[in-house]
Amino acid sequence: MSAASREPVALATQCARTVLMVRPASFYANPETLPTNAFQHVVAAAPADTLAAAQAEFDRAAEALAAAGVEVVVARADAAADTPDALYPNNWFSTHADGRIVLYPMAVPSRRRERRPELIAALAARHGWRTGATLDFTGLEAQGEFVEGTGSLVFDHGARLAYAALSPRTHAAAVTTVCRALGYEPVPFRALDAAGREVYHTNVLMAVGPAVAVLASSMVAPGADLRRVFDALEASDKMLLDITPEQVAEFAGNALFLDGGRQGPLVAVSRRAWASLTRPQRALLEQHARPVVCGVETIEHVGGGGIRCMLAEVFLPRLPGPRPAG
Repeated sequence: MSAASREPVALATQCARTVLMVRPASFYANPETLPTNAFQHVVAAAPADTLAAAQAEFDRAAEALAAAGVEVVVARADAAADTPDALYPNNWFSTHADGRIVLYPMAVPSRRRERRPELIAALAARHGWRTGATLDFTGLEAQGEFVEGTGSLVFDHGARLAYAALSPRTHAAAVTTVCRALGYEPVPFRALDAAGREVYHTNVLMAVGPAVAVLASSMVAPGADLRRVFDALEASDKMLLDITPEQVAEFAGNALFLDGGRQGPLVAVSRRAWASLTRPQRALLEQHARPVVCGVETIEHVGGGGIRCMLAEVFLPRLPGPRPAG
């Protein structure tokens, strides 16, 4: 079967048509996550100014994705909870095409306050999403085991694989537990930055689309780990777009392939990320997806996560009948 004939099925399987974004009510470099996130930076600007800049970037990104054909559902963070990382909802839950919802164990208390399963239930009722069982792994926190959603797990849904860069926020035992419940094969590996620190989340150095995988292979531990990742990519027939550690520092690995409906497949990338790519790298991406470039520099610099982290994919099936209004 040719790649072209497989593409419509692969696109629907791998790429969400709908995303949830959570508009921040507070935003600053979270001191609880600073020790493990080398991408975060404390800034001297007034908190209100930093929040206003982040909200403006958030709004423009949501508008750009909606204009590109993505169904963008925007929720507001709980202002009373003081959750500076709430605009990264992909870490506390994931949704799946069979209706299942997964709740994940988070490493620090402030991020656990982001979890709002009642929000997902309310949005499902409003938008006609059909939900099934909820797989709640938050009890692993008591055992000191963490796996932070699609930050920790980069899914290849067609091949039923879950890539996981092991770190203080992504533990091997938790990865295995979640993958076993979902029926995915874990692909664990170690990844280090130039300072020898473990990369905190897989999705800052890796993204998987229907046909292309973005990966900073030089950051993956050589030997068995790198062979494991390359073997999985080859077995799943993915073309590799290899990026450098310097490009990872510009969030080039923090991209997300999405379904733009009639406008076709797209890839959400940040302005910093896109600027860091070479002309051949851009051309390779553009062969398979239309880039939607979002300026989220404040969010990247202060929060330590980029545009991919801001997007929680909604794979839940639709209930029959007309969609609810609003």
